[in-house]
Amino acid sequence: MASTARSPKEELVARFLDRAARGDAAQVSAMVALSSFLLNERGKNGWTALMLSARNGHFDVVNTLLSEGCDKMLVNKSGQTSYDIAKFWGHKHIASLLANGKSGDGHRFLTGKDVEGHENYFSREYLDRRCEKRTDSRWLKGKQSSPNTVYLLFFNLNPFVMSQPEELSAGVPAIRLCRLRWDSVEELLADPGTTLIFLGVEKQTKPLSESSPEDEDGLAAWFALGVDKCPTEHLKLQHSNGFFLKSPRPGLLQLSENEAGVIAQARSVLAWHSRYSFCPTCGSKTIVEEAGYKRTCLKEGCPSLSGIHNTSYPRVDPVVIMLVIHPDGNQCLLGRKKTFPVGMFSCLAGFIEPGETIEEAVRREVEEESGVKVGPVQYVSSQPWPMPSSLMIGCLAVAVSTEIKVDENEIEDARWFTRQQVLDTLLKGDHKVFTVPPRQTIAHQLVKHWIGVNANL
Repeated sequence: MASTARSPKEELVARFLDRAARGDAAQVSAMVALSSFLLNERGKNGWTALMLSARNGHFDVVNTLLSEGCDKMLVNKSGQTSYDIAKFWGHKHIASLLANGKSGDGHRFLTGKDVEGHENYFSREYLDRRCEKRTDSRWLKGKQSSPNTVYLLFFNLNPFVMSQPEELSAGVPAIRLCRLRWDSVEELLADPGTTLIFLGVEKQTKPLSESSPEDEDGLAAWFALGVDKCPTEHLKLQHSNGFFLKSPRPGLLQLSENEAGVIAQARSVLAWHSRYSFCPTCGSKTIVEEAGYKRTCLKEGCPSLSGIHNTSYPRVDPVVIMLVIHPDGNQCLLGRKKTFPVGMFSCLAGFIEPGETIEEAVRREVEEESGVKVGPVQYVSSQPWPMPSSLMIGCLAVAVSTEIKVDENEIEDARWFTRQQVLDTLLKGDHKVFTVPPRQTIAHQLVKHWIGVNANL
């Protein structure tokens, strides 16, 4: 039988790594003073003392190791640096220290593609919003009648779209927004039941150094029109293949990335107008101002007329949506509502309550819906969701308990799925066990993001 006894050096390294993992800065410092070679020694899966202390949030140990000159650019067998580990586990103060500490040049700052990250559907800023022009009535009036101006038409919050010609390639979306001009909407603009919103101007293609004020003012403006009477008959003569997209989901998920970003803005603001015809403060009628971004009460002396009130401006409802990771790092928690398609599971989600942080909202919602308790929470990305007007705040969360007890009022089922099961359904298209929401949803992107995170974090 082979001997499993470790050499004196191996014993020393194991003891050193254990002290670092436990946060014993004094012992770590004393051991390094006697045996400096320990600084960059590796243990299981290639983890160094710096990685272990970063994983467990021991700032003093990390600081001690850096001051002694350890190599913070080393990676473990899964390719993570100490910075990557600290960042994943939410130890921001340690991540900052590792990014700017003494040894070497530190972890690279995120630039370019890393800063942009993944661009979620509905998130693309296709237009320059030009907020400063919302109170310039003369400029807005001139843009409205310009032959270059684009109008998007909505009826009951449904956008008017056109089906794409069949001869186009398979990679082109099946539908596109119908971009109307002044002569098509002039009658609708005169109707008192029409809501007009300035969306912005098309982004400038020339470098700023080469552009002139004339170029900037010539950029095509975009407006959204919300009507309360169906104008189909009026439009059929010019747009025989046009129709109102009556099912927001999955209908709105069929647009191009550029048009989805415009829809997110237009539909959300129109949805707000549809709910705020009357003043929430006194109940009187309101009028639209600032190119569609403010409603003003018509009653003299209403408290909403003095100061700044959130009832006077379009609202956005913050929602946390989170992928909960099992303590072993190789499973994730997904749930399903009764309204989901058969076999589909998704990330848990819920509205943030007043006076609540993102992190606390994640922990509360996960425990309410599944009974699982959550520890570290890490923000990943966000997504506007114009149904009617939410901001989905995507996070990863690490569970500190694993027993599931579903709140059947919220969801009907929740399960732990292995990394391999997720890989099979997400990348291989094997839907025997379950399916995930489509790629246009942030839930899909959170699951995909987790697959890219190595299992032994």
